[in-house]
Amino acid sequence: MLGAAVATVDLDGMLREFVPRRHLETTAPTLGAMLEELEGKYPRLRGKLRDETGTLRPFVKLFRNGTEVGRAGWEAEPLGTSDVVDVLHSIQGG
Repeated sequence: MLGAAVATVDLDGMLREFVPRRHLETTAPTLGAMLEELEGKYPRLRGKLRDETGTLRPFVKLFRNGTEVGRAGWEAEPLGTSDVVDVLHSIQGG
């Protein structure tokens, strides 16, 4: 995609087993589109980050350029050139 904005996606170690590498690139315009893209390319991620309704799971946190993205409206959060998105998946259970 010549001329498309490229953002970097960094996945934490908990998600590493589901993708070929820890650092990925996306041309998605929003965080919601980014997760759609990642789940499309790496089907084993489905269900790990969002539930069946598309809601971000409570133990998943998204950071854009070092700032945590809020739970409300996260899907529409825009991504631009040189943005870095960190996807953190904490351990759940007891």
